[in-house]
Amino acid sequence: MRNAFIRSIVVLLIASNTASAAELSATDLDRRRKALDDLLKEQWEYGLRTSPEFASLIGDKRYNAQSSDVSESGIRKDAAENRRFLRRFQAINTAGFNDQERLNQELIVKTLQESLEDFDLHEWEMPVTQMSGIHLNAAQLPGQLSFTTAKDYDDFLARMRQFPKQMDDTIAIMRKGIGDRLMPPRFLLEKVAGQAQEIADTAPEKSAFAQPLGSFPGSISEADRTRIRTQWLEAIRTSVTPSYARFARFVRDEYAPAGRTEVGMWSLPQGAKRYATRVRHSTTTNLTPDEIHNIGLSEVKRIEGEQLAIASKLGYPDLKSCTAAINANQDLRAKSGERILQIYRGYIDQMYAKLPQLFGRMPKAKLEVVPTEAFREKAAAGADYDPPAPDGSRPGRVHVNTYDPTSRKTISMESTAYHEGVPGHHMQLAIAQEIAGVPDFRRFLGYTAYVEGWAL
Repeated sequence: MRNAFIRSIVVLLIASNTASAAELSATDLDRRRKALDDLLKEQWEYGLRTSPEFASLIGDKRYNAQSSDVSESGIRKDAAENRRFLRRFQAINTAGFNDQERLNQELIVKTLQESLEDFDLHEWEMPVTQMSGIHLNAAQLPGQLSFTTAKDYDDFLARMRQFPKQMDDTIAIMRKGIGDRLMPPRFLLEKVAGQAQEIADTAPEKSAFAQPLGSFPGSISEADRTRIRTQWLEAIRTSVTPSYARFARFVRDEYAPAGRTEVGMWSLPQGAKRYATRVRHSTTTNLTPDEIHNIGLSEVKRIEGEQLAIASKLGYPDLKSCTAAINANQDLRAKSGERILQIYRGYIDQMYAKLPQLFGRMPKAKLEVVPTEAFREKAAAGADYDPPAPDGSRPGRVHVNTYDPTSRKTISMESTAYHEGVPGHHMQLAIAQEIAGVPDFRRFLGYTAYVEGWAL
C-alpha cells in the first residue's frame, strides 16, 4: 500500500515537471519568435529612416523632407549598423520555427551578408554608371512620387536644397575610387557626363525636377501654388542645376579620363573575387563563373538552333543571312516614337485580356506604358519597369525608349512587352507587394535570378 502511494506521488511529480518543461519550452519558442519579428521590424525601420527616398517611393512619407547620407562616413556608419544587425539575427535560435519563419531569418541574414561583402569590396566607390546613380535617380524621383498636399511640395523643396551636399559627397566617393583604381569603363562614363550636362542645360521650368508643378491637386490654394512654383524654380536654378553642372564637369574632365580601358570586371582590383561574388549574389547559387558561362554557351547554342530552324523555313541557308535580311528590312523598323508606344500598349493590352485564363490572382495595381525620360533615353535599355506604389498612388510603369525610333526593330517588341509588363515584372513585383503575412523586406526587395527568371 505504501509503495503504491509513493509510486503515485512519483508519477504526479514527473507529470508536473513534464508539464512545466512543456510550458517553459512553449514560452521560450514564443519569446524567440517575437524576438525575430521585432528585430525584422526594427531593421526595416532603420532602412527607411536612413534611405528616406526609398521610403517615399513605397508611400511612407514620414521622411519626405530628408535625404540619404551618401558620404563615406555615412556609408561606413551604415555598414557598421548592418554588422550589428547581422550578429543579432544570427544569434536567434530558430529551432521549432515554421518554414516561413526560418526562411525570414535565412533571407535577412543572406541580404545583410551580401551587403557587407559588397561594402568590403568597396563597390560603393563606383556609385554611378550610364544606367544608374545619383544623377539619374534624383531626376527620376519627382515623377515617381505622389504630391497631394502643400506639405508634399514643401518636403521635396527641402530635398532639393540638400541636393548639392549629396552631389558633392558622391564626387568625393568617386575621387576615392580613382585613387583605388575602382572605376567603370571610360566609354560608359563619357555617357554619364553627357547625361548630367543635358540635365544641367535644361531650363528650370522644363526640368524633370519641375514635373510635379504641371498638375497641382485641387486641394492646394492658388496662393500656395504660386509660392510653391516660385520656390521650386528657384531651388532648381540655385541648387539642382549648379550641382549637375559641377558633376558633369568633374566626370568629363577628371573622372571619365581615369576610367578603365578594359570592360571586363577582371581588370579591377580583386577582379576574380569581385566577379565570383557578383555571380553568387545574382544567381543565389554556388555555381562558379565558369559553370555559369558554360550554361550560357549551352543556352546560346540551343536558342540559335531554334532560330536556324525558323530561318530555314523562311528560305535562308544560315542564321547570318536571315539576321542580315531582318536588319535590312525597313518594314521591321519603327516609324516614330509614338508608334513604338502604340505597339507596346497593344501587346500589353492583348496579354492583359488573357491573364484571367492563365492566373488565379491578378495584381491590384494598374500598369501603364510611358516613354523613357528624355534625360536618360540615349543610354537606357529598350524598355524597363518601375513597380507601383503600394498605396495605389502610382501604377506600375513600363518605360519604353522612343529615342531614334527608326533604329529600333519592332520584331523584338512583343517579347519585351511581356517581359517588362505582363505576365513579366508587373505580375511578380506588383503581387509581391500585396502579400500579407511576410516581412516588408520580402515584399519590396528581390533577387535578380528570381525577378529576371520570372520575367524570362
